[in-house]
Amino acid sequence: MLFEGFTLEERDIAGQRLRLRHGGKGPPLLLLHGNPQTHLMWHRLAPALARRFTVISPDLRGYGFSGKPPVSDDHAAYSKRAMAADMLGLMRGLGHARFQVMAHDRGARVAHRLALDAPEAVHRLAVLDIVPTLEHFERTDMAFALGYYHWFFLAQRHDLPERMILRDVEDWFDLQTSREPKDRSFFHPEARADYFAALRQPGTVAAICEDYRAAAGIDLEHDRASRAAGERIRCPLLALWGARGRIGQWYAPLDIWRAYAAGPVSGGPVPSGHYLAEEAPEAVLAALDGFLDPAA
Repeated sequence: MLFEGFTLEERDIAGQRLRLRHGGKGPPLLLLHGNPQTHLMWHRLAPALARRFTVISPDLRGYGFSGKPPVSDDHAAYSKRAMAADMLGLMRGLGHARFQVMAHDRGARVAHRLALDAPEAVHRLAVLDIVPTLEHFERTDMAFALGYYHWFFLAQRHDLPERMILRDVEDWFDLQTSREPKDRSFFHPEARADYFAALRQPGTVAAICEDYRAAAGIDLEHDRASRAAGERIRCPLLALWGARGRIGQWYAPLDIWRAYAAGPVSGGPVPSGHYLAEEAPEAVLAALDGFLDPAA
């Protein structure tokens, strides 16, 4: 049984339904998942972290079994600012005014925005396998466009990508998650089943596309405004990436993150592909040791 000892529930945050699991004792630690997954991606890390922290692991809006706002012309409901506001409201509703965050993939983009919009709330931030969205787009070249082609496919107008994905959502998932070759046994059967059950929920695929449309539009507006205003991540930042993935091949991640952070930046590669938490949990835990604050 995954997440043994955790509580599964739903909460309403300013009219937005969120599914989450929480458990453990100690300072609050928020875990945010990526695409095309749910909070179950943390199943190998959450129980270990719960020995020292109160772990809160939600499904982001649009993903999993959380609420799914409708498609809109400006995609504002799926801006990272709106998604970050969900997380801030969730944590405050649970009684946590200040907390630490670890986030992967799309969730790490939400966490980046959360650290900018609510710096008083985020005590420490760990991001897995990303550089800032703005850097990706402003540095776009042939390697990025081909390697992360899904950024441009999923951002196409509604409902072109949705229709193509929904013709065979399981095949799309396997293709989407195969940045490095992997067979269907890579993901835990229970987690994989949850991912597929979520993808088959009405509105999930459209929400995923809206997430990427927002990234190519309103999120860039917010990110450029933050840069112009000199806003930077104030808390300590840990950046980890998969040694067999693309981030370390294309970029000098720590150098990039230092341009976006006012506080200390540390981190490095983990012996894995893109899915660090499921492929190399021991290495991620080792990297977190000494970074996360057990006495926060």
